[in-house]
Amino acid sequence: MKALVFHGPGKRSWEDVPDPVVQDSTDAVIKVDAVTICGTDLHILKGDVPAVKPGRILGHEAVGTVQSVGDSVTNVAPGDRVLISCITSCARCRFCRESRYSLCTGGGSWILGHLIDGVQAEYVRVPFADTSTYKLPDSVSDEDALLLADILPTSYEIGVLNGRVSPGDVVVVVGAGPVGLAAMTTAKLFGPRQVIAVDPAAQRREAALRHGADVALSPDEDVKAKVLELTDGLGADVTIEAVGIPATFEQCADLVRPGGHIANAGVHGAPVTLHLETLWIKGITITTGLVDTSTTPTLLTMVGSGGLDVGGFITHRFGLQEMDEAYDVFGRADETGALKVALSAG
Repeated sequence: MKALVFHGPGKRSWEDVPDPVVQDSTDAVIKVDAVTICGTDLHILKGDVPAVKPGRILGHEAVGTVQSVGDSVTNVAPGDRVLISCITSCARCRFCRESRYSLCTGGGSWILGHLIDGVQAEYVRVPFADTSTYKLPDSVSDEDALLLADILPTSYEIGVLNGRVSPGDVVVVVGAGPVGLAAMTTAKLFGPRQVIAVDPAAQRREAALRHGADVALSPDEDVKAKVLELTDGLGADVTIEAVGIPATFEQCADLVRPGGHIANAGVHGAPVTLHLETLWIKGITITTGLVDTSTTPTLLTMVGSGGLDVGGFITHRFGLQEMDEAYDVFGRADETGALKVALSAG
């Protein structure tokens, strides 16, 4: 089969690799019908995730059709159309029993495209298939389902829920990439007073206004003055960091009100300065983490019923064999306007 293989920082190749097979009784081998590229894949290619070794097939967001399963798999069967979650759950360890699947100690957590071969391929082996895949109803398209693999649960859990967005809040989302936009969309479920997007790219600010933001600001503007104006001089109730660089985290810390919440959803590859000399007295709550995907069933139901509109997130479409072109377009998002790309098989 063909797959996108990581060969060290800055090096990738769409090449022939062996087909995956069932190795353990909990495995499923799945034909990839649709797949996407994550900002985390770009971090890997930059060398920001050293746990990913050369030779690894990348990718952790896909929809596919089950081809074969191990003897212990009972929830899915060959022929089933499924969502492949970005997080794999053993369902047995302490953390999985607490629905903290990202902390799984039984062989799960974020492993696809990280510690084992991922989904940017024609076929993929998925461990713990019963608890790491979801049957898809006909009402959810492949493209909509792709958003449920990572960005929707990430933005909802790590941004909105961790940030404790509440009715009447002012929420600032720094970064209007896919996760930031999804945070704006899902924050609206809680009735905030204002959602403010901050992003340097005009195209992404325009997208933010389509996906839930009431105000979209450039970092070149006096963002703090505008936020203070909208909050009676207090600052935002919740700031969500959705980029993963020091400047954006520090901006979130600067914009939050006393007693507010900073929810860090970005993937950081460099140290960040934490200004405790000013934050310690403000009673700030800072949360971090990798998505657990514990809300995926809820989000899947909402998307399937029309209660959560995710249209417009996919901006560019390719065939699976056009993986290199898709990476190029996604990697130059500031120039191409790409938000999320979808690659479909055959």
